Amino acid sequence: MKTYLTIWFYSEGSSPLEVVEKLRSMGFEPLRGYHDHVYDWGKKVELMEVLQLANKVHETLKGMKVLYKLETE
Repeated sequence: MKTYLTIWFYSEGSSPLEVVEKLRSMGFEPLRGYHDHVYDWGKKVELMEVLQLANKVHETLKGMKVLYKLETE
């Protein structure tokens, strides 16, 4: 399974490079295309694991003044 992350930046918020560094430290990899980042679970995961990752993303991006969207397939 994979979790995709799309980011919307705000000019008064953190720089794109700073956001990418934070997300990479969590295991996300940058992408080109429709989504900005991907987290490859390498296995099938339960909903609770996805929610725990979403919570970590939320805490990591808090205060950076960005909006985000997560999708897991």
